Amino acid sequence: MTQLVARVDDTLVAEVDHMIAAGVVASRSEAMRLGLEGLVEQHRRRQIGARIVDAYRRLPQTEDELAGLDAATKALVEEEPW
Repeated sequence: MTQLVARVDDTLVAEVDHMIAAGVVASRSEAMRLGLEGLVEQHRRRQIGARIVDAYRRLPQTEDELAGLDAATKALVEEEPW
């Protein structure tokens, strides 16, 4: 496993230490790993979203494909127990 060295603001370190004391994370290392994993996942999701948007821009849905969506959406909402 690779070791990373980072400079972190004292206020942020204090917040992480409070999270450790509260049992949210086991260590500063775990907090850093979780933070980096979250950042990587967020970036991956943005890339996927951008590719989906690009695909719809290149090949938009047709009027036939869109025709029944309003009725289908309304039916789904009406099925909800709220």
